[in-house]
Amino acid sequence: MARVLAFSGSARRDSFNSKLLTLVVQGASEAGASVTRLELSDFALPLYDGDWEAGNQFPPAATKLRELLVAHDALLLACPEYNGGIAPLLKNTIDWMTRAPGAKADPSLFPGKLAALCAASPGGLGGMRGLRWVRELLTNVGVIVLANQLTIPAAHKAFDSSGALADEKQAAAARALGRDLARFAATHAAK
Repeated sequence: MARVLAFSGSARRDSFNSKLLTLVVQGASEAGASVTRLELSDFALPLYDGDWEAGNQFPPAATKLRELLVAHDALLLACPEYNGGIAPLLKNTIDWMTRAPGAKADPSLFPGKLAALCAASPGGLGGMRGLRWVRELLTNVGVIVLANQLTIPAAHKAFDSSGALADEKQAAAARALGRDLARFAATHAAK
């Protein structure tokens, strides 16, 4: 059974990306994955700064996130786009995950992990420009990012009042992305 760690790079209440993540997680669970969903707002981290890191205790939230990362085979990330790039909360979280206690770099937790990416944005590209940056960052630390990804444009119109995607084709694509990740992760973990 694949173990998937899922989170949104947005801490905003009523986040489009968090809504989308719910559907993708559903697909992964339906395919047999064990999914742990977390909220990054529950893991408050200071803005990464080497001087701060050298002069302070390693953040307990970063230690907990590192433990969660070790315990999972794959990542499922819903990635908000900020001005065509990666959301600061998501970037800061990944930066802290490449550090270890003692003010040292340690990207060793990422190599070999799988990841699936999705995004929802009010813009016409649905967050596609930001996903490019997330894909590059994850690849740089050794994550194998699935080629297929999902973007939901005009997100402010795409979700109904219950938080579901109004368009069944988009909802089916979201669940399919989760199933794809679960299947790839189960096969990858078995090797």
